[in-house]
Amino acid sequence: MTSYLVTGSDPSLVSRALSGLLEELGGGGPVAELEEYDAEAAAPGEGEETSRFDLSPVLSALATPSWLSERRVVVLRGAGGLVAAQAAELAKVVAAPATDNVLVLAGGGRSVPQSLLKAVKAAGGRIIETDPGRGSRARTEWLEAHLARSPVHLDATARRRLVEHIGEDAARLDPILELAEATYGAGRKLGASDLEPLLGEEGSAPPWELTDAIDAGDGARAIHVLHRLLGAGDRHPLQVLATLNRHVSSLLRLDGAERVRSAEEAASVLQVSAFPARKLLEQARRLGHDRIVRAVEVVAQADADLRGRLAWPAELVIEVAVARLAQLSRSSARPAPSRR
Repeated sequence: MTSYLVTGSDPSLVSRALSGLLEELGGGGPVAELEEYDAEAAAPGEGEETSRFDLSPVLSALATPSWLSERRVVVLRGAGGLVAAQAAELAKVVAAPATDNVLVLAGGGRSVPQSLLKAVKAAGGRIIETDPGRGSRARTEWLEAHLARSPVHLDATARRRLVEHIGEDAARLDPILELAEATYGAGRKLGASDLEPLLGEEGSAPPWELTDAIDAGDGARAIHVLHRLLGAGDRHPLQVLATLNRHVSSLLRLDGAERVRSAEEAASVLQVSAFPARKLLEQARRLGHDRIVRAVEVVAQADADLRGRLAWPAELVIEVAVARLAQLSRSSARPAPSRR
């Protein structure tokens, strides 16, 4: 039996990948007999150990050879809704199949039980991970792979504009590309001006874009990213404040660690990877002690204001804090002397 597992945290991306896989397998066509089940609808609630989903029809379909076509494709959507006992039972079938049927598991946004994931891997099945990844390199590779398969071709300016526009909302990519194909036709090469009318509202942005803009002293860019986080990102100002607090707290820790001289040493102090540690170390050196202390004060004042000290809208409070932090970076063009 051949097995596939489509997994990821975004249900829309999982659904799109599943549709593409079924088209590839010929599900519902002349070469395959398709049977679909959905475990998500009957998934157990929080704290429940039993499921209302009946797994027996799935097991029966997998054990029954196809009569009307070359093979039977059994699709189980919402596989993340299976409880441990059901996952273990299905994993046994994956490990020791009775037929040549095809099993397609789709996570549906929930984490698929590890027993199933291990069983599919051990059986030589195909894992289709739909998440673009958290790091910038992983996201870039994911986007480039999707753009390479697109029926329309984007020049360098259009690619940069699209990547900037969708931000963290990777699920927006395919609909925009499909709209571009419907508008201009397959095979067309598009520039940024061709793409612009199709983009709609901007997607969210990763939090590090906000702190990078602040560290660069680019207040306008920082406010723009902040609005994306509060809008499409659906983040509360207190969540953004938590990001700012972690950032300035890391700078303060490096300011007090006078023996830290390298990115590796900074990474050890902050318990992060070397790349963000290097950026934080460089920023701490640029700002110097006095401005780092002022940055901590700005965040502390914003925290008190958000909790009721100041009768301003929450969005305005966080905007002012971001602008003040960017101003501190902008005024530190020359490295300040280290504290002795």
